Amino acid sequence: MMPDHFSTLRRVILTCMVLVPLIPFMLALGIGYYYFKTSLENSTIASMKRIVRDHRQMIDSFLKERKNDLDFIIHSNTFKDLSQSENLETVFNNLQKKSPAFFDLGVFNPSGVHVAYHGPYSLRGKIYKDMQWFKEVMKYGYYISDIFLGYRQIPHFVIAVTQENMGKKWVLRTTIDTVSFNNIVKSIRIGKTGEAYILNANGLLQTEPRSGGKLMDKNPHNIKYPSSDTRTEIFITKDAKGKKYLCTTTWLQNKKWLLVVRQEKADAFKALTSAVYLIILIMGVGGSAILVIAFYLTNRIVGSMEKMDVEKDRLNQQLIGASRLAELGEMSAGFAHEINNPLQIIKTEQSLIQMTLEDMKKTGQLKESESLAELKDSMDQIGLQISRCSEITQAILKFGRQDEPKPQDIDLKNFIPEVTCMVAQKAIVHGISIEQDIAENTDSIHGDPTQFQQVLVNLYNNAIDAILERHGTSGGKLIIKAGPTQNNRVEIMVIDNGQGISPENLNRIFSPFFTTKSVDKGTGLGLWICYGIIDDMRGSIEVSSNVDIGTTVTILLPAAV
Repeated sequence: MMPDHFSTLRRVILTCMVLVPLIPFMLALGIGYYYFKTSLENSTIASMKRIVRDHRQMIDSFLKERKNDLDFIIHSNTFKDLSQSENLETVFNNLQKKSPAFFDLGVFNPSGVHVAYHGPYSLRGKIYKDMQWFKEVMKYGYYISDIFLGYRQIPHFVIAVTQENMGKKWVLRTTIDTVSFNNIVKSIRIGKTGEAYILNANGLLQTEPRSGGKLMDKNPHNIKYPSSDTRTEIFITKDAKGKKYLCTTTWLQNKKWLLVVRQEKADAFKALTSAVYLIILIMGVGGSAILVIAFYLTNRIVGSMEKMDVEKDRLNQQLIGASRLAELGEMSAGFAHEINNPLQIIKTEQSLIQMTLEDMKKTGQLKESESLAELKDSMDQIGLQISRCSEITQAILKFGRQDEPKPQDIDLKNFIPEVTCMVAQKAIVHGISIEQDIAENTDSIHGDPTQFQQVLVNLYNNAIDAILERHGTSGGKLIIKAGPTQNNRVEIMVIDNGQGISPENLNRIFSPFFTTKSVDKGTGLGLWICYGIIDDMRGSIEVSSNVDIGTTVTILLPAAV
């Protein structure tokens, strides 16, 4: 493949590996966040509404109880009795024992004159007939006022009830301690910023908010009024600084007052904010993990594909090399056959010359001389070299023959030296010494001689190449051992002091097409073929090696029966 193709492939794989897990991951987080947000908001709103309803009920109960206390007193005592200061003081003390919220107590005649008073101010004799609260109580029988200043010029509110005396109404009034009432309203606690306060129908503060504001000040927080008297509403508002608040409002039942409970939105939804930060953290960590893993796996996958591509090219070259070697093997067998014919003719002619020389000596045509002796030695040397060439060509023919396997008993004491002779000259030329240690009691083995010859030749050539890589043309040593071993088996060892095999390659040496040699020097098929041949012979082949020390190949074969 071309490099730009791998770049495109890398981008495609990386995109898929990032998007495929990232999209479901983001969707899961988004959906989870949505449902968590919805659930938390509903839970927070429901909790605030419940708190507001409970607080409203508590305030309504407080105001109702104070009114009932006055009703009980006004129906239990006469106007004359309560007009006496001593009696009024006693009644007031009893009221304060029940609730410290009672600040003072006063009695008014039908004309609005303050006929009796018990409290810290000098209000006795004051006329209230034109006061709004007096008009209201005379009209409806009881009245809870808004916060007002009155004669004392201090913000306060009163609760007043009426009773008839001889056809005329008189009034019993108490002032509620604003501090106590403030504490009741402000007692609500929601988070760090939650607060509660009361507004009247005109938007004036009836209690003081914890965040600041004075009694009778105008609505400081732009509070919306509910559309009905019984409805509880919740909404978001902003203060002057732009800070958002979650507000809940509801009308009190016993008075046209609006109870307001508000809390900073960030405080109200604090858990949601924490969840957002946690989700952002999870997204960051999860997204980073996805990216890192995607980059890592993409590099591994594309790297493996590039490596496979290189291996493919290398295998193609090795297959071409193997094909050439096969062709060369066929050609060498043909060459050996063709050379063998001239050798036979030369041998015949050499024999004829020797016979002629002998006949000439017998007839006296040639006399013994130094030249004749040299000629005879030359003819003997020619005969020796012709025999040697013949043996070489016969070995080549035997090695290159592609006949069907013909298993037979192989005498290793003779067979191994014969095969060793085929590479002996190559070893000597490169300065490699060969040692053979064939035990006399070595048993024969059963197998195809040609195939087993191929195994030994391949092992010899591998050993010679490894020795040359480390030692060059001096210091190399090749040792061949054979002998019997346990369980009626024969052990054959080929030992060299070459460069050795690294541990990571040692487990792959019997794989097809695996080789550490260059393409022009090896196909990676030799040991794979050797393994198959030995396995067919019901034997085993093992390799032990140390880098820069050497390699030992051990073959175990069953002895011939």
